[in-house]
Amino acid sequence: MHNNRLLLVLLLALLLAAALILGASMGLASPGWDSYDTGQRLTIEAPLKQVLYRSPQTEVRVDYRGEEWKVVLGPSSRLLSRGVIKNDLRPGRPVILVGHPHKDGSAEMRAERLILDGRALELR
Repeated sequence: MHNNRLLLVLLLALLLAAALILGASMGLASPGWDSYDTGQRLTIEAPLKQVLYRSPQTEVRVDYRGEEWKVVLGPSSRLLSRGVIKNDLRPGRPVILVGHPHKDGSAEMRAERLILDGRALELR
């Protein structure tokens, strides 16, 4: 009886540790909104220069105000659920991106809306 109880406690401790590690790694993997200035809204209308399907976030690059801007769109699974297929995002395709610039002043923003051919897609 004592061995079974000890085994159960060890198993629960392992499960808790695994859950904490998984939760922490998921939090670190995804860039959070706290890095972006949600008090500022930025709208960029430009053709896509580059499209990067990366894990965990899809990114695009556009030229804006004389600089190349990195725009984080979100997970590719979210884009797909909003009706965006890979062919929709391709270099040269004109888009409108609405979002928030990075707090550090770098040429980066996190998009909360993508407008393709007049169709607005909420990405948040």
